[in-house]
Amino acid sequence: MAVSIPIVAIVTSLHLIAFIFAVGAERHRSTAKIVPDEYDERTYCVYGTDASTVYGLAACGLLLVSQAVINGVTRCLCCGKGLVTGSSTTWTVFFFVFSWTTFLGAEACLLAGSAKNAYHTKYRGIFNADDLSCSTLRKGVFAAGAALTLLSLAGSSLYYWAHSKADTGGWEKHRNEGLDMSSSNYGQQEQQQQEASGFQKV
Repeated sequence: MAVSIPIVAIVTSLHLIAFIFAVGAERHRSTAKIVPDEYDERTYCVYGTDASTVYGLAACGLLLVSQAVINGVTRCLCCGKGLVTGSSTTWTVFFFVFSWTTFLGAEACLLAGSAKNAYHTKYRGIFNADDLSCSTLRKGVFAAGAALTLLSLAGSSLYYWAHSKADTGGWEKHRNEGLDMSSSNYGQQEQQQQEASGFQKV
C-alpha cells in the first residue's frame, strides 16, 4: 500500500486545527470574580466566557475524526491482510502504540479541561470568608492537550508511513504472479512431454 497524499493532508490538517483550538482554549480559560450578594451575607462567583469549553470540545472532536481516518485506512493494524516480518513491522507496531497513547492523553486533557472549565461555583460561602474560592481550571491543562496533539500528529504520520512499508499487498501480488508463472511453465513442460511421447510412438 502506497502512502496517499490526500490522507496525509487530511490527518495533518485535522491535527493542526485541533492544536490551534487547544491553544485557544488555554488562552481563553474561564476566570471568576467574587461578588457579594445584595440579598444576604453570602458571596457568589461571576464567571467570564466559556469559550475554552467550546474550543476544547472542538479540538477533541477533530482529533477523534483524524484518529478514525488513519485507523480506518490501515484497518487498525489488526484487521488487514497482515504485515511482512522485519524492521518495518516493528516500527509499525511501535508507532501504532505511540499514536494511540498520545491520542488518548490529548483527549483526556481536552475533555477534562472542558468539563472543569464549564463547572461554575454558584455560591462561595459566608461573606468575607477568605478560605473559600471559586472553582476554575488550572493553567496548563489545555496546553498539555495541545502538546500531546502535536505528538499524536507525529505518531499517526509515522505509523501510516511505516504501515505502508510493511503492508503485504504488493508482496502477495508478486507471490501470486510467481505461482501463475510456475503453473504455466508446468503446463508447457507437460505438453512438451506429451509431444515427445507421440513422436516416439510413431
